[in-house]
Amino acid sequence: MQKAILLFILCLCMKDLHAQKGQNKPADLLETLMKTRPEYFSSILANKDSLNVQIIYTQIDRDKNNNPSFTEYSFNLNNDHYFYPASTVKMPIAYLALEKLNELNKAGLNRNTTMITDSNAAKEEIVYAEPKAENSKPSVADYVKQIFLVSDNDAFNRLYEFVGQQTIQQKLREKGYPDAIIRHRLQISLTDAQNRLTNPISFYDSTGKMVYHQDEQNSKAVFPALNKKVGKGYYKGDQLINEPLDFSTKNLVYLQDQHHIQRSLLFPESVDANQRFNMSKDDRYFVLHWMSAYPEESKYPYFDTVHYWDAYCKFLLVGSEKGRIPSNIRIFNKPGDAYGFLTDIAYIIDTEKKIEFMLCATIYCNSDGILNDDKYDYETVGYPFMKHLGQLIYDHEVKRKRKFSPDLSEFIIDYKSNQ
Repeated sequence: MQKAILLFILCLCMKDLHAQKGQNKPADLLETLMKTRPEYFSSILANKDSLNVQIIYTQIDRDKNNNPSFTEYSFNLNNDHYFYPASTVKMPIAYLALEKLNELNKAGLNRNTTMITDSNAAKEEIVYAEPKAENSKPSVADYVKQIFLVSDNDAFNRLYEFVGQQTIQQKLREKGYPDAIIRHRLQISLTDAQNRLTNPISFYDSTGKMVYHQDEQNSKAVFPALNKKVGKGYYKGDQLINEPLDFSTKNLVYLQDQHHIQRSLLFPESVDANQRFNMSKDDRYFVLHWMSAYPEESKYPYFDTVHYWDAYCKFLLVGSEKGRIPSNIRIFNKPGDAYGFLTDIAYIIDTEKKIEFMLCATIYCNSDGILNDDKYDYETVGYPFMKHLGQLIYDHEVKRKRKFSPDLSEFIIDYKSNQ
């Protein structure tokens, strides 16, 4: 009897081992796919570490009730290999700003309420009007639109000030992202103390009545000590400093955290309740609308098609192409590029072929190792990589068999509504 039991256990182990051998490990699938197109990926694969390439691809399968399940694959994912998240940090801040409005729960206070940003300290921006907004009135809604349509830095800074540095860290930690660090405004050089201090802000209804006021905030957030240095030199003004640039006081958000932050908005029921962003259904739909819209589909703010084409912020699948994106394809995403780092966090659907997938990637585009010289390899390395990677996964998804086709109606949006 004992021998029979041992034999049964051994058979189970062998069966499990055989099954494991037949499966692709997370890194293997992406690498195997890239090897099928050596003309695009041989250099990427050979230089994956120097290019700091990191990829996460999530397959989405639906059951008969359209409930999604997720299979996540990764390539070269390594949290010890720092990449500057650049504008991708704008995505969680947009979510947190809408969450804050919802949790304040003040009569007359919503995303469309006029938001006036004042100043109590040097280098703090004052915003009484927003020329791009409807009636020139700044609001959280207008800033969220600009963040997703054209990745506007000032829009991010206003929402960073509204949420507050300390609240940002606290909220992200509570949602399961304890390593995420968003500690500074963008495109403006400030000290640590200046970034901790955020502006007084007031909200006014359509009659001019103040419905909410927030005093200046001084963050007490404690950040971990980081040792992050990049490159072999950098420019400080016109002077070349022949040493790596110190990123120890810069923002840091791991690729998998960005990937899961986006998933929590796209598929909130697929994550634990504490990981979701507490915004209304209407606010969530608002984000989905503008995360996937093209600049020309916005009346307010207005963007001309010469400077802001369809793929202006759609790197994966499209790269830097300036033509029209087919109407059956929509890309819900947030990209970022700075200091030679290029990143995109995306969910892509094709309503005709009935496919959907999540894909995010980052790559370092700075072959000379010098930062702040505006000589990066985005056009020759970064954008082509993003385009070819997106197309590779898209083609794989078209061929991939599904038991049930997805009902994508939740993500089919009336962009003419221009809400």
